[in-house]
Amino acid sequence: MITKIFPYLNFDGQGQEAAHFYTDVLNGDLIGLMTYGDANGDDMEGIPEEAKDMVMNAQIVLKNGDYLMISDVPPGMGISYRKGNNVSLTLTLDDQEEASIIFGKLAEGGMVSMDLQETFWSPLYGNLIDRFGIEWQISVDPETEK
Repeated sequence: MITKIFPYLNFDGQGQEAAHFYTDVLNGDLIGLMTYGDANGDDMEGIPEEAKDMVMNAQIVLKNGDYLMISDVPPGMGISYRKGNNVSLTLTLDDQEEASIIFGKLAEGGMVSMDLQETFWSPLYGNLIDRFGIEWQISVDPETEK
């Protein structure tokens, strides 16, 4: 079952500034901010030194319980930052099989940026651009996984 859908805003090095700006403007709470330098492990191999202070993930929770997510797109990730087209949608699910089915259907006629795989934040995560040019992040929440 889909447990959440939320917008994910991507920036080109202004992620920390944007996170604080949107937290203030939207009267939300910045409940987490991790830089690429804060993360460790094999998943971070190849991240350039100049990206260490860039935002990997910032989470803003709004008063109604909705989330806004923010990250920077560091150089060398194989993903191009495009101003004006820097919003993706994230689907969080509680079931790996359903996540795989949705990912497969969205990938038809599209382009997979990152195959579904285990990451340090999710037992199953992948990223793709569908046939309409919409970027999707599919993630299974380890805390609700069946």
